[in-house]
Amino acid sequence: MKITSIKLVFTLAILTIITSCNNKYSKIEKANWFIGDWENASDEGSFREIWTKKNDSIYSGLSIVVIEQDTVFYENVSLEQKNDSVFYNVSVKGQNKDEAISFYLTSSDNDKLVFENPNHDYPSKITYSKVTKDSIVAEIFGLKDGKKITESFPMNRK
Repeated sequence: MKITSIKLVFTLAILTIITSCNNKYSKIEKANWFIGDWENASDEGSFREIWTKKNDSIYSGLSIVVIEQDTVFYENVSLEQKNDSVFYNVSVKGQNKDEAISFYLTSSDNDKLVFENPNHDYPSKITYSKVTKDSIVAEIFGLKDGKKITESFPMNRK
């Protein structure tokens, strides 16, 4: 009887270790759907985001705005899972001493990710929503000159 109990405890311990190892990066994996090349092209210009999976805990992104062959805006973005938290890190050359600003993943499901940084004026909230497998919408929210502003960036897979 005692040997059976020991085997049961040992088996449960092994299963717990395997399960926790397999779920180590489960939060960032909810963002797998926006890995790819996304674009919104119009007569005014092109907004583009390119996302790649760097490793199990970091996704690397690039946002670019091009108007008439000129890059007018460029930012580096990363999603990074540290322990149980996921961060959306944004850096723009010439802003914030070239340091990244971090937004914390506050909610997520299979079709939407919400990142927030209440200490940052604009944006203070960034969302990504999957419309279809080939269509997403990024939105930014916050205060600009004391007014609530929302900007929406619909994109299609390129």
